[in-house]
Amino acid sequence: MTEVSQYSGTDDGQTSLHALPKIDLHRHLEGSLRLQTLAEIAEKNGFDLPSYAIEDLRPFATVTDEPPDFHRFLAKFQFLRRFYPSREAVQRVAWEAVDDAANDNVKYLELRFNPVALARAQGFSLEAVTEWVCEAVAAAKRQRDIEANLIVQIGRDEDVKTAWDLVHLALSYRDRGIVGLDLAGDERSYPARPFAEAFRYARKEGLHVTVHAGEAGGPQNVEEAVQELGAERVGHGVRSIEDSGVLRLLRERNVTLEICPTSNIQTGIVERLWHHPLPDLLAMNIPVSINTDDPSISDTTLTDEYRIAMSAMRVSLDQIKQSIVTAAEASFQPADARQGLAGWFRRTLGLNHRH
Repeated sequence: MTEVSQYSGTDDGQTSLHALPKIDLHRHLEGSLRLQTLAEIAEKNGFDLPSYAIEDLRPFATVTDEPPDFHRFLAKFQFLRRFYPSREAVQRVAWEAVDDAANDNVKYLELRFNPVALARAQGFSLEAVTEWVCEAVAAAKRQRDIEANLIVQIGRDEDVKTAWDLVHLALSYRDRGIVGLDLAGDERSYPARPFAEAFRYARKEGLHVTVHAGEAGGPQNVEEAVQELGAERVGHGVRSIEDSGVLRLLRERNVTLEICPTSNIQTGIVERLWHHPLPDLLAMNIPVSINTDDPSISDTTLTDEYRIAMSAMRVSLDQIKQSIVTAAEASFQPADARQGLAGWFRRTLGLNHRH
């Protein structure tokens, strides 16, 4: 990783948030499709759509002015599952997801992907789509100044056998950049407990674990994720704020919350940005990182997320920097690589004198 020449590391108030070197730990491949790419894939494959124009596709793929709603947000993914008709399309989407992160000065990315979403509708094997994603991400890393690892996502609505298949798949690709597992989807309708044994096995075999919890569901789901599935990080987890015992658990276990502010508004989980618990979580020394979740669905960048945190939630630039170091320390890497990454960010962000 090269030093970041365009960022001085000073808090002069004029520093561009775009120029900050960043980490995104919570970004979904399937939520990162460029609208231009959608239009080109649709037209090339003759998809049955009213139009191939970008602006006509936007309401299907991006949150526009519709009322916030968790299930409406998830429905965007059902539409997007149509857009992986070939190896070329899957690899293009994966490469562009890393490229877009690099363009936002993300220096370390953990990109999660759902092999079932990429494979099932098209009749591809889980192994094939995983191979294609690994190849494309490796190529993007070589071509851009970015480090990236992959997380295999398992849907809460899948059966346990499929979950075990995905665990073994992830384990077989550990030498190709897959570092962890994620459980995601509708936590209101599908509990995490049936997947506990598979996730515990994955941890024992060397994979890291993150779980979407405490987003649409209550803080008890965060406790379940940590205690029963062995989660080292929790996706969103904003409703942890409702339970002091859960907050204590997060602090004691050093479990990092992967906070995604824009997504939380669009899903209706948080009503207004100024009601978001991020500032309170920071004040209580809960480990948090700031992330995009689904850049194309939410029409956001990590720069945007930092700007929103600062302008609407009064999070300081210093707190943004500290959250980036927290993300480095929570990254799914070997301990020496984590420490090296955190040290690089401390130096580059001008935080050395505080550690």
